[in-house]
Amino acid sequence: MRRLIINADDFGLTSGVNRAIVQAHEHGVVTSATLMANGQAFEQAIALVQSRPRLGVGCHIVLVDGVPLVRETGSHSLLDPSSTTRTQRFREGISKFAALALLGRLVPDEIEAEAASQIGKLQSSGIAVTHLDSHKHTHMFPQVFKPLLRAARTCGVKAIRNPFERIRTSQLAAQPLLWRRWTEVGILRTLAKGFREAVQQAGMTTPDGTFAIVATGALDERLLRRMLEHLPDGTWELVCHPGYNDADLRNIRTRLRESREQELRILTSTSTRELLAANDVEVISFRDLTESTK
Repeated sequence: MRRLIINADDFGLTSGVNRAIVQAHEHGVVTSATLMANGQAFEQAIALVQSRPRLGVGCHIVLVDGVPLVRETGSHSLLDPSSTTRTQRFREGISKFAALALLGRLVPDEIEAEAASQIGKLQSSGIAVTHLDSHKHTHMFPQVFKPLLRAARTCGVKAIRNPFERIRTSQLAAQPLLWRRWTEVGILRTLAKGFREAVQQAGMTTPDGTFAIVATGALDERLLRRMLEHLPDGTWELVCHPGYNDADLRNIRTRLRESREQELRILTSTSTRELLAANDVEVISFRDLTESTK
């Protein structure tokens, strides 16, 4: 049996991203989305969700490239050093964050508090949070996924993204430029075993792995076809980022611009539905995953 969760990240980032995610759900194959509690279009996303009960909504935990919900007057290991008490911001990008996480320089209690605050904001807005993932996949690191799992348990969330990708060389052959990114991410695969053990100990569930993290910004029809034709047995997650490259998005620091519209076309294409059916792939949501493991 092959099952696939198709999850759209960055819900709440901009109104154009919100509109695209809803379109990819209503007229395409997206089953779940993860909402940014500190996104500039958060309130609009909440309103859109109310009339779309079939869309599973999780929390997209933001620990980089954003503003914290937990405001502190003293030092904060997650903050950009240039932040002030009035203008607190997380670090930009993943590189410095990753180094600090691997060196044990981040404070787990601060991560747990921030994650719980973000989850709580969604829940207090009426969202039954189905799962967690993280912006830039920061929960690859033990110093992050352990406090995230504690926050999830406190808030009653039962599922989390498995951020460790399953990829075949045939997929890289379809996009040779992805080799470097795969090498960088592949180095972190040594952390996968510890992640799965921690999820199990927390009494939570996670898919067998993910697809399209390495391909973020480069996903096209050819690469998607390779992924689906070689999808192993089990439950997997396809990570996607549909959106509109509008004025709001151009005012945000992100490398994903034109690629968001390309992904939207793929996710709403009839050929994608046909490809899923031809390969006997059952499309489910994170809500379905947690209900099936009760």
